[in-house]
Amino acid sequence: MGTPAAKPRRRLSKGMYILPSLFTTANMAFGYYAILQVMHATTAEYVHLDNAAKAIGFAVLFDGLDGRIARMTGTSSDFGRELDSLADAITFGVAPAMLAWTWGFHLMPPVLLTEWHIRLTQLGAIASFLFLMAGASRLARFNITSNPQPSNPGRPGKKYFVGMPIPAGAGVIAAVVHFQGGEPIISWYTALTWLVLITVVGYLMVSTWRFYSFKDIDFRSRHPFRVIILLGALFASIWFYSQQVLFAVALLYTFSGVFWRLQWIFRRRSDPPPPAYKEASQTP
Repeated sequence: MGTPAAKPRRRLSKGMYILPSLFTTANMAFGYYAILQVMHATTAEYVHLDNAAKAIGFAVLFDGLDGRIARMTGTSSDFGRELDSLADAITFGVAPAMLAWTWGFHLMPPVLLTEWHIRLTQLGAIASFLFLMAGASRLARFNITSNPQPSNPGRPGKKYFVGMPIPAGAGVIAAVVHFQGGEPIISWYTALTWLVLITVVGYLMVSTWRFYSFKDIDFRSRHPFRVIILLGALFASIWFYSQQVLFAVALLYTFSGVFWRLQWIFRRRSDPPPPAYKEASQTP
């Protein structure tokens, strides 16, 4: 009686392995669509940039679902992890880098000083490439690290990422572009601010600062009502006020890592470690 009941479970488990890969494929499809939209964008038809930002936002959602579904169904595999990393490199590396450069520098109207405009466009291309390199390095470090520890560890029971995850970095780029409706930057000083933001986000991805991972949220618990209510309120807010809410969420998540890092630094300064005592057998 016990043996026939075990076989359907085994077959179901084998068939379920394709489910996380389907979400990863959707993630990659959104990244490909975002790249196509960026390539079609012009000064007159900048709505394509907003479409690219929305596609990256949907890809962030699918990227979070594939890993959680794999963990909940017990269908994690080496193939799935490698496929997820390659998809992330395209969707959250190449696509946002192209979006950041096109929206912030390439479609910016020429300023009075033509040479300065050219230099600013070149600096934007360099910053966007550094963002891409930082994201790829972040993925490579995540793949080879078995037990990462942030340089400012959090409280016991909490799970944190070491450095800003690449979907969050891409989400910051997409949220800013979506907040402006895809309308390109028109002033050189705004472009400089955008240049600094791209560089900062790239640095946060390769840093060892801690960022909350949300992996400790258990949807299988007996009383997940608070989580469901909060998620419902968040989704409703995004549905009606996507530009403002996504922009606020992206900035809050970015500054959360900076806040925890500064808090850790000030705590170390206020509570210095005790001085090391010399061993009794050591001679002066």
